[in-house]
Amino acid sequence: MARFAPSSLITFVLASASPARRRLLESAGLSPMVHVSQVDEDLLAGSLGAVSPRELCRALALAKARDVAASLGQPGHPDRLRCLVLGCDSVLDLDGVALGKPRDSEDVRQRWALMSGRSGLLLTGHALVDLDPDGSVRAEVSEVAATVVRFGRPSRAEIDAYISDGEPFHVAGAFTIDGRAGAFVEGIDGDHGTVIGVSLPLVRRMVNKVDVTWTDLWTHP
Repeated sequence: MARFAPSSLITFVLASASPARRRLLESAGLSPMVHVSQVDEDLLAGSLGAVSPRELCRALALAKARDVAASLGQPGHPDRLRCLVLGCDSVLDLDGVALGKPRDSEDVRQRWALMSGRSGLLLTGHALVDLDPDGSVRAEVSEVAATVVRFGRPSRAEIDAYISDGEPFHVAGAFTIDGRAGAFVEGIDGDHGTVIGVSLPLVRRMVNKVDVTWTDLWTHP
């Protein structure tokens, strides 16, 4: 398979509305285009039935990447370069149960009551769809990254303040390591990017699998 080189010939697309994921990719030298998928996560998760947290986040990531890739592959779309579309989805695996975004304030309180003083496994599914300039799918790669998160013991008042801030409602597991809940996390064992939402080492390996060199995706002034 011939190697495609300069980033000017490849469009890297992030199929996610997460500003944290976008910032992480930008800090690594990429300038991703953001196309938010229209996948109904709850509907898809319900249709999958009894699957493991790992299988769930992989399936959701792949569905998001495929959804955006399909829209980019439509005839007449202005982006007629080769595209690498990255879809991601994160869940917290606590005792084998997948915890996504909390439903309401009481759900946040219940989760933190379970997580307090314990460890959970933050899983982030990654799916990369490689589109040729004509919109056809050249390849698909999907992987799951896992990082152990060791939680502290925030007080009820601290959790109530966190709920009032609104942050926990937008993230898997009702916490962020790069936001206000960072002080509630005692430590991690693994890649911090996985907890934020994108494992850069994993994405680099996935990009290599579709015969693209990671540094070719860097943008330069």
